[in-house]
Amino acid sequence: MADKLYTIPLRDAYEGPRSNRAKKAVRIVKEFLARHTKSDNIRLDPSISEELWARGIEKPPRRVKVKVMEEGDKLTATLTE
Repeated sequence: MADKLYTIPLRDAYEGPRSNRAKKAVRIVKEFLARHTKSDNIRLDPSISEELWARGIEKPPRRVKVKVMEEGDKLTATLTE
């Protein structure tokens, strides 16, 4: 698998209580990448977490652009600019 770019919609993070949105967004990113790469061995770069938590727990971004790179049997996801 070559490097892939994904735009991950996080609209579902806005369902439910405000106090759990950033945590839910992290879970949504992991589930999206597992579904689209067909791999459970995915590592999120700290830059993704910083972007999701930048405005606090109540206001994660509506979407995130992510680049997925394959390193052996591991997949590493980093934030694209």
